[in-house]
Amino acid sequence: MESIRRYHRSLGWHDIGYHYVIYPDGSVHAGRPVEEVGAHCPGHNAQSIGIAYVGGLDADGHPADTRTEAQSLALLQLVHDLMEEHPITSIHGHNEFANRACPCFDVPQWLKEEGL
Repeated sequence: MESIRRYHRSLGWHDIGYHYVIYPDGSVHAGRPVEEVGAHCPGHNAQSIGIAYVGGLDADGHPADTRTEAQSLALLQLVHDLMEEHPITSIHGHNEFANRACPCFDVPQWLKEEGL
C-alpha cells in the first residue's frame, strides 16, 4: 500500500487513489476512505468506488489476468459487501472508460459468471 501511496502522491494526489487494494494472498487493504472521492478513473471518480488488485502483468511485463484464486474470492466478497453497504447500480472495469488494459480481465463476463 505504501508504495502505491507514494507513487500516487508523486503524481500530485493527496493520497492513494484507490479505495481498496487486494493483495495476491487475498487480503483486502483499505486505501482512501470510501467517503472521499477517489482518483482511479477520470470522469467517474465522484460516483464510484475504486478497487485495484496487485498484479495484472505477466513475466514479460505484458497485461495479463494474474489474479490468484485468493484475489478472485476476495474481490467477489468485497463487491458483495459494497453492494450491501452502498447504492451500487453498476460495476465496471477501468478499461471500459479509458484506453487501459486494467483490470486485465473482462469485468462484464466476470459479473455474468458470478451471477452479479
